[in-house]
Amino acid sequence: MSIAKKLLHTRYRVNDLERTVKFYREVLGLEELQRHKSPRGSELAFLKAPESEELIEICSFPNSGPVQVQPDLTHLAFEVDSLDEFAKHLTKFGMTYSDGPIIRDDGSGFAFVDAPEGYEIELMQKARS
Repeated sequence: MSIAKKLLHTRYRVNDLERTVKFYREVLGLEELQRHKSPRGSELAFLKAPESEELIEICSFPNSGPVQVQPDLTHLAFEVDSLDEFAKHLTKFGMTYSDGPIIRDDGSGFAFVDAPEGYEIELMQKARS
C-alpha cells in the first residue's frame, strides 16, 4: 500500500548551526547523532530526544538567504517530568520561559521557551497519575 508509514524527521533551517545545536544538546538534552554536508551544500545535524524515534534535522544553507522565523509559525513540543524543575534548569543558561507555565487542575501543563533563531519550544508536563 502506498501510504506514509512513519515520521522520520522534522527540519528546521537556521542561520547559526553551532548555536542552535548547542541549545538542543545542552538546554534540552538531545543527542546529536549525525552531522554531514548534503549534495547541494547544506550543513546538516540530526538530533534525537532520549525517548523518541523521530529526529530533528537542523540545517544551515546560507545560499537560500537568511532565516526569518515568523512569530507563532511552528514549534516543537517535548515532554518533561516537571515544568518547575525545567524552569530551574533554564536558569543555569540565563533563560526563562517565554510563556507560561500553565498548570491545569489535573497537574498537566505546558510552557514555552524560545530557541535560537526564534523558533518556539513547548514543554509539556503530563497529568498526575
